[in-house]
Amino acid sequence: MAALDLDRVRAWFPALWSGPGAGEARFDGPGGSLVPSRVADAVADAMTAGMCQRGSLTPLQRRTEETVGAARAALGDLLGTDPRGVVVGRSMTALTFEMARTLAQGWGPGDEVVVTRLDHDSNIRPWVLAAQRAGATVRWLDFDPVTAELDDVRGVLSERTRLVAVTAASNLFGTRPDVAAISAAAHEVGALVYVDAVHLAAHALVDRAALGADLVACSPYKFFGPHLGAVAADPALLETLQPDKLLPSTDAVPERFELGTLPYELLAGVTASVEALADLLEQPTHEGGELPRRERLAASMTALEEHEDALLSRLLEGLDALPGVRVHGSPARRTPTVLLSVEGHDPVAVQEHLVGHGVLAPAGSFYALEASRHAGLGDTGGVRVGLSPYSTAEEVERLLTGLATLTSSQE
Repeated sequence: MAALDLDRVRAWFPALWSGPGAGEARFDGPGGSLVPSRVADAVADAMTAGMCQRGSLTPLQRRTEETVGAARAALGDLLGTDPRGVVVGRSMTALTFEMARTLAQGWGPGDEVVVTRLDHDSNIRPWVLAAQRAGATVRWLDFDPVTAELDDVRGVLSERTRLVAVTAASNLFGTRPDVAAISAAAHEVGALVYVDAVHLAAHALVDRAALGADLVACSPYKFFGPHLGAVAADPALLETLQPDKLLPSTDAVPERFELGTLPYELLAGVTASVEALADLLEQPTHEGGELPRRERLAASMTALEEHEDALLSRLLEGLDALPGVRVHGSPARRTPTVLLSVEGHDPVAVQEHLVGHGVLAPAGSFYALEASRHAGLGDTGGVRVGLSPYSTAEEVERLLTGLATLTSSQE
């Protein structure tokens, strides 16, 4: 398998070599990745082209229509799903609230909804609130506070379960649950499965069918793109749902779920961001041109996983050798995301110390409040170190050195 050309990839990101953050080791990717020039250029080009409402009469109307279609196609390739079932909106959180309100129309007393304590609150609170309003029961799937692995979902399922909401990867501990097994168990009792792939999509190839997800959500700004969200499902499922909408708005799928005018310029950026992911690994053209984008994504994401896994191994090895440093969670399968704490130091103080070493590793619970509390970290959380496609071995060593200077001062 070919390896990433890290110099080539890093050259895409102006923030790494210009501006106020130039030269910093950026481990804040889980909160939002850096943006390549090509994505910013795509957004700017769309904004300055004079795009208007969608249609087929004028060149600009056709360009606007094509921009929307291209973004749906790109997200379909990224998530392994039919682009005709891709819904875009302001954020994953906003879309999940909309989906929860819509699905809850069919819930009532005696029905049950399953959420996990491992998830980001955007895949918990919308379902909890919707269930409460419908008079349905919320059942919680816990996780082992030591390993950060989910418990067996069968313990919380019943013939009254209507939906299971689960993360494909924890944004706090990096845990990658066996979503396919969870989905299979949920489907056995007739429940729908809503998968939060926000954190996973930045690190591994997502396949909605393989996950068993009836609906899968992501946020393009986690993988080089603009700030908006997407939820994808089989178009046939979306046809059965009736969201609140304006009377003049189309009843077509997926547009019936999209409130107001779409952010066309951001959709142009989404297409560019997915293309950038597909281009992480330089791949030769074949007779007839480039490989299909899904195939290029598969090759690029495989190379990315190898790159990030190697850095993660060194990171965990180095952290294990530092006295007073504790890594929270040891999942068997994970993204390159580590939550840590340093004995005797508040997480914010650790973050501030690392900034002095040219390292950006933020502190907090990062909206995974249930997970942080269940792990015994309260609302404070810890220091999160997230590796990204542009992370380097030197940056990992800089982080370890910065932590070493903090722990050595305690001896």
